[in-house]
Amino acid sequence: MKKELPPSPEPLPRPVVDSHCHLDTADHVTGLGPADAIARAAEVNITRIVQIGCDLDDSRWAIETARQHPEVIATVALHPNEAGRMSREDITRAVIELDSLAADPVVRGVGETGLDYYRTRDDDARVRQHESFAAHIELALSHHKTLVIHDRDAHEDILKVLDAEGIPERFIMHCFSGDAAFAQECLDRGGYLSFPGPVTYKANEDLREALRVTPLDRVLVETDAPYLVPMPWRGYPNASYLIPHTVRFMAEVRDEPLEELCDALTANAFAAFGGAW
Repeated sequence: MKKELPPSPEPLPRPVVDSHCHLDTADHVTGLGPADAIARAAEVNITRIVQIGCDLDDSRWAIETARQHPEVIATVALHPNEAGRMSREDITRAVIELDSLAADPVVRGVGETGLDYYRTRDDDARVRQHESFAAHIELALSHHKTLVIHDRDAHEDILKVLDAEGIPERFIMHCFSGDAAFAQECLDRGGYLSFPGPVTYKANEDLREALRVTPLDRVLVETDAPYLVPMPWRGYPNASYLIPHTVRFMAEVRDEPLEELCDALTANAFAAFGGAW
Protein backbone atom coordinates (compact mmCIF):
# COMPACT_ATOMS: atom_id res chain seq x y z
CA MET A 1 0.00 0.00 0.00
CA LYS A 2 1.28 3.44 -0.96
CA LYS A 3 1.45 5.96 1.88
CA GLU A 4 0.35 9.10 0.07
CA LEU A 5 -3.36 9.89 0.04
CA PRO A 6 -5.38 10.46 -3.16
CA PRO A 7 -6.91 13.88 -3.87
CA SER A 8 -10.41 14.70 -2.68
CA PRO A 9 -13.26 13.83 -5.06
CA GLU A 10 -16.19 16.07 -5.89
CA PRO A 11 -18.46 16.44 -2.85
CA LEU A 12 -21.65 14.42 -2.70
CA PRO A 13 -24.91 16.37 -3.08
CA ARG A 14 -26.26 15.15 0.29
CA PRO A 15 -24.64 14.00 3.57
CA VAL A 16 -23.54 10.36 3.85
CA VAL A 17 -22.27 8.25 6.77
CA ASP A 18 -19.11 6.13 6.72
CA SER A 19 -20.55 3.12 8.54
CA HIS A 20 -17.23 1.41 9.31
CA CYS A 21 -13.84 3.07 9.76
CA HIS A 22 -10.55 2.63 11.63
CA LEU A 23 -9.36 6.18 12.21
CA ASP A 24 -6.61 5.00 14.55
CA THR A 25 -5.10 2.56 12.05
CA ALA A 26 -5.39 5.13 9.26
CA ASP A 27 -3.45 7.61 11.39
CA HIS A 28 -0.60 5.10 11.72
CA VAL A 29 -0.58 4.41 7.97
CA THR A 30 -0.91 7.93 6.58
CA GLY A 31 -0.44 10.36 9.46
CA LEU A 32 -3.93 11.74 8.83
CA GLY A 33 -5.10 12.21 12.42
CA PRO A 34 -8.72 11.83 13.51
CA ALA A 35 -9.53 15.56 13.57
CA ASP A 36 -8.08 16.08 10.08
CA ALA A 37 -9.76 12.91 8.75
CA ILE A 38 -13.12 14.04 10.07
CA ALA A 39 -12.69 17.56 8.66
CA ARG A 40 -11.55 16.33 5.25
CA ALA A 41 -14.51 13.96 5.09
CA ALA A 42 -16.93 16.77 5.94
CA GLU A 43 -15.61 18.79 3.00
CA VAL A 44 -17.06 16.16 0.62
CA ASN A 45 -20.29 15.70 2.66
CA ILE A 46 -19.27 12.62 4.66
CA THR A 47 -20.59 14.03 7.90
CA ARG A 48 -20.69 11.05 10.27
CA ILE A 49 -18.25 8.20 10.95
CA VAL A 50 -18.52 4.92 12.87
CA GLN A 51 -15.22 4.12 14.61
CA ILE A 52 -14.80 0.37 15.07
CA GLY A 53 -13.20 -1.45 17.98
CA CYS A 54 -11.10 -4.55 17.25
CA ASP A 55 -9.54 -5.23 20.66
CA LEU A 56 -9.68 -3.71 24.14
CA ASP A 57 -7.24 -0.90 23.37
CA ASP A 58 -9.06 -0.10 20.11
CA SER A 59 -12.39 -0.13 21.90
CA ARG A 60 -11.22 2.27 24.59
CA TRP A 61 -9.74 4.51 21.89
CA ALA A 62 -13.00 4.44 19.93
CA ILE A 63 -14.94 5.56 23.00
CA GLU A 64 -12.54 8.40 23.75
CA THR A 65 -12.60 9.58 20.13
CA ALA A 66 -16.40 9.53 20.06
CA ARG A 67 -16.47 11.59 23.24
CA GLN A 68 -14.19 14.18 21.65
CA HIS A 69 -15.89 14.32 18.24
CA PRO A 70 -19.70 14.46 18.02
CA GLU A 71 -19.51 13.28 14.38
CA VAL A 72 -18.24 9.90 15.59
CA ILE A 73 -19.86 6.97 17.37
CA ALA A 74 -18.02 3.92 18.70
CA THR A 75 -18.28 0.17 18.66
CA VAL A 76 -16.42 -2.25 20.95
CA ALA A 77 -15.25 -5.81 20.31
CA LEU A 78 -12.58 -8.41 19.80
CA HIS A 79 -11.93 -8.93 16.09
CA PRO A 80 -12.32 -12.63 15.21
CA ASN A 81 -8.66 -12.89 14.24
CA GLU A 82 -7.76 -11.42 17.64
CA ALA A 83 -10.00 -13.97 19.34
CA GLY A 84 -8.38 -16.78 17.37
CA ARG A 85 -4.98 -15.85 18.84
CA MET A 86 -6.22 -15.65 22.42
CA SER A 87 -6.82 -18.29 25.08
CA ARG A 88 -10.34 -18.99 26.25
CA GLU A 89 -9.47 -17.45 29.59
CA ASP A 90 -8.24 -14.24 27.98
CA ILE A 91 -11.35 -14.04 25.78
CA THR A 92 -13.54 -14.42 28.86
CA ARG A 93 -11.69 -11.65 30.68
CA ALA A 94 -11.89 -9.40 27.62
CA VAL A 95 -15.63 -9.98 27.21
CA ILE A 96 -16.16 -8.96 30.85
CA GLU A 97 -14.46 -5.63 30.14
CA LEU A 98 -16.34 -5.23 26.84
CA ASP A 99 -19.56 -5.71 28.78
CA SER A 100 -18.62 -2.68 30.86
CA LEU A 101 -17.48 -0.63 27.85
CA ALA A 102 -20.66 -1.39 25.91
CA ALA A 103 -22.71 0.46 28.52
CA ASP A 104 -21.15 3.80 27.53
CA PRO A 105 -23.72 5.97 25.68
CA VAL A 106 -21.28 6.77 22.84
CA VAL A 107 -21.09 3.04 22.09
CA ARG A 108 -23.74 2.15 19.53
CA GLY A 109 -22.49 -1.25 18.45
CA VAL A 110 -20.76 -4.49 19.38
CA GLY A 111 -18.27 -5.46 16.73
CA GLU A 112 -16.51 -6.09 14.60
CA THR A 113 -17.00 -9.67 15.63
CA GLY A 114 -17.69 -12.81 13.65
CA LEU A 115 -15.66 -15.42 11.81
CA ASP A 116 -12.62 -15.23 9.56
CA TYR A 117 -11.63 -18.46 7.83
CA TYR A 118 -9.23 -16.72 5.46
CA ARG A 119 -6.62 -15.80 8.06
CA THR A 120 -7.57 -18.34 10.73
CA ARG A 121 -7.19 -21.91 9.51
CA ASP A 122 -6.39 -23.75 12.75
CA ASP A 123 -9.44 -25.71 13.96
CA ASP A 124 -8.96 -24.82 17.63
CA ALA A 125 -8.60 -21.14 16.79
CA ARG A 126 -11.81 -21.31 14.77
CA VAL A 127 -13.60 -22.83 17.76
CA ARG A 128 -12.46 -19.88 19.87
CA GLN A 129 -13.72 -17.53 17.16
CA HIS A 130 -17.12 -19.22 17.36
CA GLU A 131 -17.18 -18.89 21.14
CA SER A 132 -16.15 -15.23 20.98
CA PHE A 133 -18.77 -14.50 18.31
CA ALA A 134 -21.46 -16.09 20.47
CA ALA A 135 -20.36 -14.03 23.47
CA HIS A 136 -20.50 -10.82 21.39
CA ILE A 137 -24.01 -11.67 20.22
CA GLU A 138 -25.02 -11.97 23.86
CA LEU A 139 -23.46 -8.56 24.57
CA ALA A 140 -25.39 -6.99 21.69
CA LEU A 141 -28.62 -8.55 22.90
CA SER A 142 -28.15 -7.62 26.55
CA HIS A 143 -27.14 -4.01 25.84
CA HIS A 144 -29.58 -3.54 22.92
CA LYS A 145 -26.67 -2.54 20.68
CA THR A 146 -26.13 -3.11 16.98
CA LEU A 147 -24.09 -6.21 16.08
CA VAL A 148 -21.36 -5.50 13.50
CA ILE A 149 -20.33 -8.75 11.79
CA HIS A 150 -17.00 -9.54 10.15
CA ASP A 151 -17.44 -12.44 7.73
CA ARG A 152 -14.56 -13.68 5.62
CA ASP A 153 -14.98 -17.01 3.84
CA ALA A 154 -17.42 -18.12 6.55
CA HIS A 155 -20.88 -17.29 5.18
CA GLU A 156 -22.65 -20.50 6.17
CA ASP A 157 -21.25 -20.63 9.69
CA ILE A 158 -22.04 -16.96 10.31
CA LEU A 159 -25.70 -17.74 9.69
CA LYS A 160 -25.56 -20.90 11.81
CA VAL A 161 -24.16 -19.03 14.82
CA LEU A 162 -26.65 -16.18 14.41
CA ASP A 163 -29.57 -18.59 14.22
CA ALA A 164 -28.34 -20.58 17.21
CA GLU A 165 -27.58 -17.64 19.50
CA GLY A 166 -30.47 -15.33 18.64
CA ILE A 167 -30.52 -12.51 16.12
CA PRO A 168 -30.21 -9.00 17.59
CA GLU A 169 -32.74 -6.35 16.69
CA ARG A 170 -30.13 -4.70 14.45
CA PHE A 171 -27.14 -6.27 12.74
CA ILE A 172 -24.81 -5.19 9.96
CA MET A 173 -22.84 -7.36 7.57
CA HIS A 174 -19.67 -5.29 7.49
CA CYS A 175 -17.72 -5.29 4.23
CA PHE A 176 -20.33 -7.49 2.60
CA SER A 177 -18.53 -10.03 0.44
CA GLY A 178 -21.18 -12.52 -0.64
CA ASP A 179 -23.33 -13.03 -3.70
CA ALA A 180 -27.00 -12.24 -4.22
CA ALA A 181 -28.16 -15.52 -2.65
CA PHE A 182 -26.19 -14.91 0.54
CA ALA A 183 -27.37 -11.30 0.57
CA GLN A 184 -30.95 -12.56 0.59
CA GLU A 185 -30.18 -14.91 3.51
CA CYS A 186 -28.89 -11.96 5.52
CA LEU A 187 -31.78 -9.71 4.49
CA ASP A 188 -34.31 -12.40 5.43
CA ARG A 189 -32.86 -12.25 8.96
CA GLY A 190 -33.25 -8.47 9.10
CA GLY A 191 -29.68 -7.45 8.38
CA TYR A 192 -28.19 -4.35 6.82
CA LEU A 193 -25.54 -4.89 4.12
CA SER A 194 -22.57 -2.52 4.10
CA PHE A 195 -20.67 -2.20 0.83
CA PRO A 196 -16.99 -1.18 0.68
CA GLY A 197 -14.66 0.02 -2.07
CA PRO A 198 -14.18 -3.42 -3.68
CA VAL A 199 -17.70 -3.21 -5.10
CA THR A 200 -16.01 -0.95 -7.67
CA TYR A 201 -13.42 -3.58 -8.69
CA LYS A 202 -13.94 -5.11 -12.12
CA ALA A 203 -13.82 -8.75 -10.96
CA ASN A 204 -16.52 -8.38 -8.28
CA GLU A 205 -19.69 -8.85 -10.31
CA ASP A 206 -21.17 -11.16 -7.64
CA LEU A 207 -20.85 -8.31 -5.17
CA ARG A 208 -22.60 -5.94 -7.55
CA GLU A 209 -25.43 -8.46 -7.98
CA ALA A 210 -25.78 -8.49 -4.19
CA LEU A 211 -25.90 -4.70 -4.23
CA ARG A 212 -28.66 -4.73 -6.84
CA VAL A 213 -30.91 -7.05 -4.80
CA THR A 214 -30.46 -5.14 -1.53
CA PRO A 215 -33.53 -2.98 -0.79
CA LEU A 216 -32.92 0.74 -0.60
CA ASP A 217 -33.72 0.76 3.12
CA ARG A 218 -31.10 -1.91 3.92
CA VAL A 219 -27.98 -0.68 2.10
CA LEU A 220 -24.99 0.99 3.78
CA VAL A 221 -21.60 2.21 2.57
CA GLU A 222 -18.24 2.06 4.33
CA THR A 223 -14.53 2.56 3.88
CA ASP A 224 -12.96 0.08 6.33
CA ALA A 225 -10.23 2.74 6.13
CA PRO A 226 -7.34 2.62 5.68
CA TYR A 227 -8.15 -0.53 3.69
CA LEU A 228 -10.28 -1.35 0.64
CA VAL A 229 -9.97 1.92 -1.25
CA PRO A 230 -12.38 2.31 -4.20
CA MET A 231 -11.37 2.70 -7.81
CA PRO A 232 -9.64 4.58 -9.30
CA TRP A 233 -7.25 4.58 -6.34
CA ARG A 234 -6.67 0.88 -5.74
CA GLY A 235 -3.28 0.41 -4.08
CA TYR A 236 -3.54 3.62 -2.06
CA PRO A 237 -4.71 3.99 1.55
CA ASN A 238 -8.39 4.65 2.11
CA ALA A 239 -10.09 7.39 4.12
CA SER A 240 -13.65 8.53 4.73
CA TYR A 241 -13.31 11.44 2.29
CA LEU A 242 -12.98 8.92 -0.58
CA ILE A 243 -16.46 7.44 -0.08
CA PRO A 244 -17.97 9.62 -2.84
CA HIS A 245 -16.24 7.37 -5.39
CA THR A 246 -18.03 4.33 -3.97
CA VAL A 247 -21.39 6.05 -3.58
CA ARG A 248 -21.44 7.36 -7.15
CA PHE A 249 -20.56 3.89 -8.44
CA MET A 250 -23.29 2.30 -6.30
CA ALA A 251 -25.87 4.73 -7.67
CA GLU A 252 -24.91 3.76 -11.21
CA VAL A 253 -25.06 0.02 -10.47
CA ARG A 254 -28.45 0.36 -8.78
CA ASP A 255 -29.73 2.81 -11.43
CA GLU A 256 -30.86 5.23 -8.72
CA PRO A 257 -30.60 9.01 -8.48
CA LEU A 258 -27.50 9.92 -6.53
CA GLU A 259 -29.42 12.22 -4.17
CA GLU A 260 -31.91 9.46 -3.35
CA LEU A 261 -29.15 6.98 -2.55
CA CYS A 262 -27.29 9.50 -0.37
CA ASP A 263 -30.43 10.18 1.65
CA ALA A 264 -31.06 6.45 2.08
CA LEU A 265 -27.49 5.73 3.15
CA THR A 266 -27.72 8.33 5.90
CA ALA A 267 -31.18 7.30 7.07
CA ASN A 268 -30.13 3.64 7.06
CA ALA A 269 -26.97 4.30 9.06
CA PHE A 270 -28.99 6.16 11.69
CA ALA A 271 -31.55 3.35 11.82
CA ALA A 272 -28.90 0.62 11.86
CA PHE A 273 -27.11 2.20 14.81
CA GLY A 274 -30.17 3.03 16.85
CA GLY A 275 -30.81 6.66 15.92
CA ALA A 276 -29.20 9.83 14.61
CA TRP A 277 -26.08 11.33 16.15
